[in-house]
Amino acid sequence: MTETGKNSRRASSLFLAILIIFVSIYTAGNYYVGLRFFQSIQSFIEPYSFLYWTGYFFLAISLIAVKLGKRIHPGSVNYLVAITGDYWLAAIYYSLLIWVDVDIFHFLIDFAFPEAKIANYPSFYWGFTVLSVVSLLLIYGTWNANHPRVTHYDVFIKKAVSELPELHAAMVSDIHLGLVIDNRHLESMVKKINELAPDIVFLVGDTIDEDVRFFINGKIPETLKKLQPEYGVYAVLGNHEYIGGRSKQAIEYLRQAGVNVLVDECVKVNNQFYVAGRDDRMASHMAGKTRIELSGLLEGIDHNLPIILLDHQPVNLGEGQRNGVDLQLSGHTHAGQFFPNTLISRHVFENSWGYLKKGESQIIVTSGFGTWGPPIRIGSYSEIVDISISFLE
Repeated sequence: MTETGKNSRRASSLFLAILIIFVSIYTAGNYYVGLRFFQSIQSFIEPYSFLYWTGYFFLAISLIAVKLGKRIHPGSVNYLVAITGDYWLAAIYYSLLIWVDVDIFHFLIDFAFPEAKIANYPSFYWGFTVLSVVSLLLIYGTWNANHPRVTHYDVFIKKAVSELPELHAAMVSDIHLGLVIDNRHLESMVKKINELAPDIVFLVGDTIDEDVRFFINGKIPETLKKLQPEYGVYAVLGNHEYIGGRSKQAIEYLRQAGVNVLVDECVKVNNQFYVAGRDDRMASHMAGKTRIELSGLLEGIDHNLPIILLDHQPVNLGEGQRNGVDLQLSGHTHAGQFFPNTLISRHVFENSWGYLKKGESQIIVTSGFGTWGPPIRIGSYSEIVDISISFLE
């Protein structure tokens, strides 16, 4: 078996293992939450238990149904199912966290004060309270995700550039264009970027959310073409372009939209600075490709000129420092997207969001413009990154 075949087989095995674990946890979580809500209203709906569990079952499988449906029959019905499934995932996630906390609280009260045992738990009032809190979280999270901010950074690179004292850049990652994040969201993003009037635009991966058909059918290329900065638009692929299994088409369509897609390539822009674009780490797992080492990617270039590296996943950040990268731009993390994942993300990545300096190398990680899965943000926000890069001797 070839190395490509082995990588493909390992990727399939890994994907299957992750899928089994996710489905198991998702099923158990759905049952636990469904049971708690049922117990809290059981006295009211006892004659209609079958209807409750039937409706609950269809809501629970909506997340999985949409993954199959969008491949078989994309359309407005599937869009509604997709929205339902994504919100259901968020609702179950927060319901599970809150119900577990409530159960622990109830257990501790019973243990500490056995004579004051609370009867009829979980009661209607507990169920109503949990449902209300979850609903408020989803409403706020939706509003927050749909109100992106502009985050500004001033970066100083100790390299003089002839006739270019400053470079104004806009950076966006993790747009996740597809069934949920559609052309309407993209038009808003393009408008905000054009208002910033950058010299150059960087799209740092996960521009397309897996299925490239929505990118074409939604007339998204026409919208992207409205980005016309002086030095052009440069992009790299993210893990989701590879997860969709059509990375080559993603590259083709992005290039048709006027985007310079860099796949392990380094280009000199206007003979003044370099933009290096790394292939995503997922390429080896999903496409059997081995991405070039950063040292090989930057071999033979003039290190006296500024080097800007686009790398979707902010992993092994010391590599850029060792190879003379002046500024690395990354995304992928979503800054955790919603609490408490935001806390986990900070421990998983050396730089989960924001600015970090390692020696003379500087790294900016964006929380991304779009969302993955539930279109909500709690404890993070969607953003466009506005960067003023000054070149100093």
